[in-house]
Amino acid sequence: MKRVCGMQILVALVAAVFAGGVWLCGPVAAADKAAKKPLEIQAAPAAEEKDAFIVITAEGLADPNADAYKRDKALMIEDLRRDAKSQILEKAVGAYVETSTLVENYTLISDRVLSRSQGLIKRVIKESEPWIGEDGFAHMLMKAEVSVVPITEALAEMSRGERVALLKEYGNPRVSVAIFIRDAERGPDVVTERSEIAENVLKEHIKSFGYRVWSDEHVDQLKARFEKKTDGNAVEATLTASAPKAADFSIMGEAKFKTVSAKLPASGLTVTKYVLTSWSVKCMDNHTGEEIYFNNQVPKKQSWADEDQAIEEIGRLIGGEFSREFFEEHLQAPSKMFQLEVAGLPSYDLGQLLRKEFIGLRPVLNIDFREFDKTGLSLYEVEFSGSRGNFNDLLVSAIIEPLNQKVGQGAFSLESAKGNVVRLKYSAPLDAAALTEKLNTVAPAALGTAAPARLKEIIKSEETMQKVAEVSPEIVKKLSEEPQPGSTTGLDAVKNF
Repeated sequence: MKRVCGMQILVALVAAVFAGGVWLCGPVAAADKAAKKPLEIQAAPAAEEKDAFIVITAEGLADPNADAYKRDKALMIEDLRRDAKSQILEKAVGAYVETSTLVENYTLISDRVLSRSQGLIKRVIKESEPWIGEDGFAHMLMKAEVSVVPITEALAEMSRGERVALLKEYGNPRVSVAIFIRDAERGPDVVTERSEIAENVLKEHIKSFGYRVWSDEHVDQLKARFEKKTDGNAVEATLTASAPKAADFSIMGEAKFKTVSAKLPASGLTVTKYVLTSWSVKCMDNHTGEEIYFNNQVPKKQSWADEDQAIEEIGRLIGGEFSREFFEEHLQAPSKMFQLEVAGLPSYDLGQLLRKEFIGLRPVLNIDFREFDKTGLSLYEVEFSGSRGNFNDLLVSAIIEPLNQKVGQGAFSLESAKGNVVRLKYSAPLDAAALTEKLNTVAPAALGTAAPARLKEIIKSEETMQKVAEVSPEIVKKLSEEPQPGSTTGLDAVKNF
């Protein structure tokens, strides 16, 4: 009896000595058996709530032909600043509200948000000198820091009180997972093998958020079938539109194990422990190619007596890196950075004038002109608002169409949008001088997508109305048909009351 007890104590001591790690011996695939029991994953702690701010650049406009401005130039500058701040807030709102919803509810949003610049704009970082352009407008550029939380709270309150769905619906993201196991003792040249046990533990964790677990491999197989059935460009376009979509996010992890064994002299019993030497994880946004999270860990004193338990633990450890708040924070990020390449611009100065047009467009929060070369390639760094899911549609409707309305149909076209790189092409027959004249003398492209209520605030003269008609003919036509103040008789007013 004493001998048995002594042996048990010795086994326990040896186990304690080897409790410093975990590793696998033999083929790793053999360890991928059904998990013995579900593991509870401790979710990653949510980030502490703090004030969130975004920096936005916008352009303020005013009609210098207004009689009031002719009498008081200071009033025009004051209104330029007011309009610039309103545009900064409109861009901030546009990060959380679809463009069509913003335009349809412009008056409501303007009353509740856009007119509250003093409470929402934390500080004005810089503003340009005001100038009156050849396009007939007074201009001012402004960059400011905006508080995000009060804006989202105000929009949420309006959605409840006015029964209007203002905030964007992001839906449940598709998440794919892949966890690989490697034998550390065999070196880096050994091919890693996927672990279904660890992946299933992580999948259960993701599904607990109400999210969908996606199979990238299955999507690739289905796409290959579509491509085999393709016969002609027309069919290819139809099949591409109906093809299955890839996951929104991909989680990839790798774990390295080794085995540590010791033979007990007294009994001849060999004790084997599976020691985890290191593990790594990263999460990628598949729409932009951005690695939004990555982490490496070299754990200490983690070992298991069973391979399956060790692999289950990997799924639990990686799952603990991600919480529902992690994905929601990224989905609801107000903006994303893109590299914008514009091919075909004749000169550097035209690249600067195009930058000025971009500053006025609603989806563009910030833009920097980085490079220009003699081949006509202009490189910009642009911060776009809005989700990546409908990004191509956004580029066409809110960027390219307003520019073409100003410069000429077909002048700019979308060449490609892959990851975080967008490529536009300028191919109009206008030479440098003619394009410069267009950009300087035609009304800002941003007015082509402006809400009618904003145009009414800016336009103070018939001359300016005609200028705006060049980029926004339909809206100007509607404004022209509206009854002007003082045109209604007293009898009409009583009848319509």
